[in-house]
Amino acid sequence: MLLSLLYVVLSGIALPVGGIQMQYLWRNQLGDVYSLGLGSAACLGAAAATMSGWCSLTVGSFICTLLCTAVCFFVTLKVNTQQLITFGILFGTFIGSLGTIVVTNAPSGDLLKQYYLWGAANFRLEGVTTGDILFSLGLFAVGLAAALGKAGLLTRHFRCETEIPALGKALLLLAIMCLVTSAVSICGPIGFISLGVPNLSRLICKRTDIRAHYLISSAMGVGLLLLTYLVVQYVNFGIYLPISATMAILALPLMALIFVKGSAD
Repeated sequence: MLLSLLYVVLSGIALPVGGIQMQYLWRNQLGDVYSLGLGSAACLGAAAATMSGWCSLTVGSFICTLLCTAVCFFVTLKVNTQQLITFGILFGTFIGSLGTIVVTNAPSGDLLKQYYLWGAANFRLEGVTTGDILFSLGLFAVGLAAALGKAGLLTRHFRCETEIPALGKALLLLAIMCLVTSAVSICGPIGFISLGVPNLSRLICKRTDIRAHYLISSAMGVGLLLLTYLVVQYVNFGIYLPISATMAILALPLMALIFVKGSAD
């Protein structure tokens, strides 16, 4: 129970902080930690590990996500930010297709169920080892330290006061990958909070200092994820409710707020 709550908090911080960094790095409100295919890569790695048994689920997820980020790293050195967004969407679709092929060729129904339970992201941490936990916490610490250390640079970049060189952007992507992987490799993909929460934070607070949005997004992310977790655990009407699907339903009013506010502006 306590370990599950730890990852509710960790995911509620890691994904929104990674998301707001992407938005500042791209100067685009559509920036998201899944936009470069990182979420799809985590799922592909988890699927390959589950179906083949060649490594633990979390290790497979991390390795594949790291390889995806490495590809984006080198692409970043060659293209501008707008082109990187387009590439990321196409690359994510490609990786997702590979994941679908792997999953649909599952050697047994039990393995297929094991994978989908991971993908439901219900913080049950089944099959997760102490080594996986320590590795995940280390990634989170590295990613959060990089986010805080580069906060001033990202703020100036977002204000168009400076430009981050291609190599700097690539290194920032690696740091964001650490945050994403620290959550997704253990808990499975969790949608909305890495895109919707940063946008809500920017609606609530008009300051451009990214550190303010780190605080607001983290508080909102943890709060929304904790609410979803409690609903899934105790108000489930006797059926299995995946975290990601339940959060999407609970977050619908928040999504409506984004569109209504955006239209009014």
